[in-house]
Amino acid sequence: MNHDSHDPRDIPILTEEAEKNASLASIDVKAVHAALVTETLNLADSLLHRAAKDIEAALFERVFDQLRAQLPELVDRVLREHAAHAEHAAHVEHAAAAGSTETKTDN
Repeated sequence: MNHDSHDPRDIPILTEEAEKNASLASIDVKAVHAALVTETLNLADSLLHRAAKDIEAALFERVFDQLRAQLPELVDRVLREHAAHAEHAAHVEHAAAAGSTETKTDN
């Protein structure tokens, strides 16, 4: 049997890591927790504000693109409707005036 082979029952001792962890034991866990929570919330707030600005800019651009696309047709339609209404009103007024003239001449 080879004596150089690794025995799985041998657990390596990591002295450097153990020393590091010993120094971590003196850290105030509550203070570290509070600092992590604060920094995490600050990061989330910053990211959300940036995302909101990006979304706002995209929506603003989309609305104005749609307005640019739809405004000419809207103006044409409203002008046609008002022109038709004005023409109809003028026709009714003309017909009323003509009817009034006929009534005066019939007497």
